[in-house]
Amino acid sequence: MNDAAIVDLARNALLMAVTLAAPMLLVALVVGLLVSIVQAVTQIQEQTLAFVPKLLAVAMVFLIGLPWMIQTAGKYTTELLRSIPALAH
Repeated sequence: MNDAAIVDLARNALLMAVTLAAPMLLVALVVGLLVSIVQAVTQIQEQTLAFVPKLLAVAMVFLIGLPWMIQTAGKYTTELLRSIPALAH
C-alpha cells in the first residue's frame, strides 16, 4: 500500500464523517443562534433555555436522517471492504 492510497483512505473517511455529522451540526448552529437572539432580546439568561431546544432539534434531525445515514455509511463500508484486495497490491 503506497502513501497515496493511505491519504485517499483518510480523506474519504474524514469526508464521510463530515457528511454524516453536517446536518445535525447545522441544525444545532441555527437553533443556537435563534435561541441566543431570543435571549438577547428578552434578556433571559437561562442555560437550559439554550440547551433543551438544541437537544430536541438535533434529536429530531437524527431520527429523521437516520435511514439516510445508515445507507450512506453502509455504502461507504461496502466500497471500503471491496477495495481491500486492490489495496493489497
